[in-house]
Amino acid sequence: MGNELRVLPAGAGYGIVIGIGGIFALFMLSLTWLQNRYTRFSTHQAEEFNTASRSVKPGLISAGIVSSWTWSATLLTSSTFAYEYGVCGPMWYGAMGTLQILLFGLIAIKIKTNAPGAHTMPEIVLARHGKIAHLTYLYYGLATNMLVGACLVLGGAQVVEALTGMNVYAATFLIPAVVAAYVIAGGLRSTFIADYTHTVILFIAILVFGFLIIATSDLVGSPSKLYDLLQEASQKMPIDRNTDGSYLAFRSVGGLIFAFDLFVAGFTTVWLDQAYWQRAIASKPETSVKAYLLGGVAWYGEYTCMSPELTEVLLMNGTIGIPFGFATVMGLGCVALTGNPRFPTYPNPLSTEQVGAGLSAPATAIALLGKGGAVLILILLFMAVTSSTSAELIAVSSLLTFDVYKTYYRPKTTSTELVRVSHWAIVVYALVLAAFCCVLNAVGISLTWVLTVLGVIVGGAALPVGMILLWKPMSTVAAIGAPWIGFLCGVIVWFITAWKRNGVISVASTGDTTNALAGNIASFGVGFIMAAVLSYAFPKKRPSPEVNAITGIESSIESSTLTQDQTSPTVEKEKTTPDPVSDEVVRSQPLPASRNELVEYLESNTIEPMDPELARKGTRIATIANVIFFFGAVILVPFTLFGTSYVYSKPFFTGWVVVSFIWIWTSVIICVVYPVVESMGALRSIVGGLWGDVKAVLGRRRKEAAVIHDAA
Repeated sequence: MGNELRVLPAGAGYGIVIGIGGIFALFMLSLTWLQNRYTRFSTHQAEEFNTASRSVKPGLISAGIVSSWTWSATLLTSSTFAYEYGVCGPMWYGAMGTLQILLFGLIAIKIKTNAPGAHTMPEIVLARHGKIAHLTYLYYGLATNMLVGACLVLGGAQVVEALTGMNVYAATFLIPAVVAAYVIAGGLRSTFIADYTHTVILFIAILVFGFLIIATSDLVGSPSKLYDLLQEASQKMPIDRNTDGSYLAFRSVGGLIFAFDLFVAGFTTVWLDQAYWQRAIASKPETSVKAYLLGGVAWYGEYTCMSPELTEVLLMNGTIGIPFGFATVMGLGCVALTGNPRFPTYPNPLSTEQVGAGLSAPATAIALLGKGGAVLILILLFMAVTSSTSAELIAVSSLLTFDVYKTYYRPKTTSTELVRVSHWAIVVYALVLAAFCCVLNAVGISLTWVLTVLGVIVGGAALPVGMILLWKPMSTVAAIGAPWIGFLCGVIVWFITAWKRNGVISVASTGDTTNALAGNIASFGVGFIMAAVLSYAFPKKRPSPEVNAITGIESSIESSTLTQDQTSPTVEKEKTTPDPVSDEVVRSQPLPASRNELVEYLESNTIEPMDPELARKGTRIATIANVIFFFGAVILVPFTLFGTSYVYSKPFFTGWVVVSFIWIWTSVIICVVYPVVESMGALRSIVGGLWGDVKAVLGRRRKEAAVIHDAA
């Protein structure tokens, strides 16, 4: 597959994966050493390793969200769907992938308000609905992380093989290994710093390709020329079920089917992915909503500020972020350049296998820059893959540490022991993920197939897990039963549809977007419907008696009642919480050590719930933002363009491309500039500490030289 695209030697693949990966790992290890030496955070403590001491500021959280959601699939698959469906593909990808992040802002508020001491999503389920529900969502969390990890590593490895000839199985083991090296040393905070660094490199590469397509390349060089080339391509290789077969028509039946597939997959890969829960847990309570809204704005974003409260988190009239901007220039650029002699597969278009492997963006890069383009796209994809993989490694590590080891094996253990278990969990997950990707590759499974059917497999639990926090009537029977009923219905509908439409159940038939859509909707929809039906049919809730720390906090907030037998004499303990202004540790009043919210299981006797007023304000802001986004970017704009069968004119298309490029610059401000500005205090502290050490060393050497001089 992709021999025409193999413009680099195998050594280049190994050099990028091992060489650049190794250098980056050393860089991250150095930053971890600086953090441990010059700041108050130590990666030798479980709270810092797994939750970054719940003190990460919104800019870094936003960069982390963008980086984690910028998979190889974001870059490869969004470009693939632009190549297959035209102008609608990038917008559908951006809209259907952003909604879940913005909605997760509401979940972040509930975590900070009702479960501030939690480390993982299944911990919250355990506190509310007991061990059977805990095991259910632990399974779905681990399954989601495994499938997401497969999308990342499998996609990256297959592209490296296509461009360099590097052994794909070697790539699937080396990519997680390089990432695991610095995650083991630095924990969750290191993934945020890695996310930021990766995001900077990511935007540099995106801007290079963007400028080439719309400004400087002799092959395209302007939106007007790109429009003309797309018009020619629409005549030579028209798109089935698009208006006039045009790449410039938003009405695309295939694109709409893909949009619904992505809608379900997006909910699954955000709401069930422990990496997003971990970012909410790690964020500062007063800025958690802001972080998720900014992250959504940066990744995509189409808003109009409707109230003063939104001005701090929403930007005026922005349109389209990373998937839209990148896919517009690279996916549509691939269509435009297919007939050019510099296109790697000229005179033929990409094969079905090459399209399925996400090679449209690499083909464009090679056509634009030759071998240099291949190197740049490899570095870009390596950054996207390793950044997101680091988030998955620490996420699975937390699940295995807190939801397996601490819950079922050794409830009473030390922070040091938890960190050691986290290290081993990272190693185990990296090895299992690599082996899983090898199996998928051996049986012919591509990145696009995994992304398309992901919602069928785990989508039944996507909405129920959010309802556990967001919907008070959610019962224990519903929490347990809804995901499994949704899963069974999804698989049955998926297989029956594939059999009826194609006459066979195979990789090709099950990966068909229409067949997968039927299974996705069944799994996702039945899971949601059964959660509501079972909650009213069996309304009883069964809080876990073993782990009721989160329930206790929730009770104190929502009902403000604790019976006498739930309390015991107060034990004086000092409580430390980060001050939202200074980040310094401040003292607060002693709390009773034996109340439910102070159970040692969560080490939450130092965690305060989010201020109720801040929670109400954050909920209001998040709700308004989601309503505006849903009706504007998901309903009004795309369905108006779809329903009118509008084929873009040259001026409209030019504006479309230019605005998407402007939004990339907006994303740069949010994800590259803002984190540096808000972290100036910490940077000054580290620089001051380094300078102090340098002065101390120089002073000692001067004294030693003086002693030697006097002795002489």
